[in-house]
Amino acid sequence: MSRSVNNVASRRRRKKILKLTKGYFGARKNVWTVAKNTWEKGQTYAYRDRRTKKRNFRKLWILRINAATRTYGMSYSKFMGELNKNEIQINRKVLADLAMNHPEAFKAIVDKVNK
Repeated sequence: MSRSVNNVASRRRRKKILKLTKGYFGARKNVWTVAKNTWEKGQTYAYRDRRTKKRNFRKLWILRINAATRTYGMSYSKFMGELNKNEIQINRKVLADLAMNHPEAFKAIVDKVNK
């Protein structure tokens, strides 16, 4: 009896990965084993870096808020402590945006906290 091979499915599976690796350099785009390994590694990096991105943005927001509060003679930790004490519920993303793009609004928040 002849050997049964599901050539259609395996071809489709390989073509799918090769299509995803289109634009990669050298053998990474057209050699099946290299392309598959590269694509899988890329997926691992993507998963990891979705979490890293959140950390990096939080760091950036804290830096921006700290720089803005220091111009008004206050540290970041004191500012955040006073915000919580006064029950002002504004997240770091919004505070950083106000500090960068709307300094007068940020100054109003700092003045409210200082009172």
